[in-house]
Formats: sequence, C-alpha cells, structure tokens
Amino acid sequence: MPSLPLDILAIAAHRDDVEQTCGGTLLKMAQLGQRTGILDLTQGEMGTRGTAEDRAREAAEAARIL
Repeated sequence: MPSLPLDILAIAAHRDDVEQTCGGTLLKMAQLGQRTGILDLTQGEMGTRGTAEDRAREAAEAARIL
C-alpha cells in the first residue's frame, strides 16, 4: 500500500461505502488536482454477497477509476 501525502482521505466502515456515498466527490476533487485516498475499516469478510477477496478486487478497481 503506497504511503503518499493526501489532500483528501475518505474513511468508511465497509468496502464500497465510499464509492457509493462520495465517489463522485472524490472523482471531482481528483480532476481538480487533489490527491485522494480511501480507507476501509473492514475487509468485507462478513458480507452476504461475495468474499473478502471479491470485495478487495472490486475496491481496488473502483479506486483506480476514481
């Protein structure tokens, strides 16, 4: 995991929370030159759909897009 200085850090309890609640804001801030990051406090291991590994792949792809 890279350790870079960030301008904005979005923190959420579950993987996909940030993408669903403020992904658009992060995208806009990145387009304006802000360095953004996402911190998920759980791995999604207790989720009812998919595995923690599935959620990790999805989160990485969403972060790449954002």
